[in-house]
Amino acid sequence: MKHLFGYQDPGIDSWISIDGGRIGRVNNKGLGSHRYRITYKDPGGHSWGAFGLVNPIHALGKAISLFVEKADSFTSSGDRTSYNISVIEGGTSVKSISFEPSIQVDMRSINPTRLASIDALLHEATYKALAYQNKLSRLGDTLTVEIEQIGNTPSIELSEDLPLIQKVLAATAYFGNRPRLTRGSTNSNIPISLGIPAVTIGRGGSGGNTHSLDEWFYNYEDHRVIQLALLLLISEVGID
Repeated sequence: MKHLFGYQDPGIDSWISIDGGRIGRVNNKGLGSHRYRITYKDPGGHSWGAFGLVNPIHALGKAISLFVEKADSFTSSGDRTSYNISVIEGGTSVKSISFEPSIQVDMRSINPTRLASIDALLHEATYKALAYQNKLSRLGDTLTVEIEQIGNTPSIELSEDLPLIQKVLAATAYFGNRPRLTRGSTNSNIPISLGIPAVTIGRGGSGGNTHSLDEWFYNYEDHRVIQLALLLLISEVGID
């Protein structure tokens, strides 16, 4: 989406996406998110023969502990904000000191200011863990850290009074479903952030346990979603 709406103007005047949720979902609000890959780097070595090297996995563990403690307190009040250590990678064998372990972190908030604040907590924990672990060095070089942002989605919303949103509300009601305005991370976030009218509607059906091992989906109304999307498209391009 960032590429599509990038530096070369694609000439898109409005945008309609289909994502999860039942018919009735009218997503006009983008949920902001920051995502990072954090990698501690070290030459690595033998767990016995090179004992005393600064251990990057130990640094990762310290960073996670420091961040989660602060983030838990931060997210316990105020506008809804979330955090998740989603992926841990690294290591080659049980007898080796890892040389480039990493974690991936996802943080989200409906409030851009709070998203920036929890982002700052992550950076603070990362560098504190680096300093703490480097003090434990008995031989060899100190650790370095690389913080790479792998996702940055804005938190912003469009007025429900926009013609596109009103069309979606009316079309949803026409299909016999009660429309509901929602917020989420969808393909509409980028055009919304650029001020381009955009909306995401539900795919229909029902499901649960999203992104878990027992996620499920029952598809029983896909044809109605196709009809709804087609009606919106025809309406938006001005075909009477």
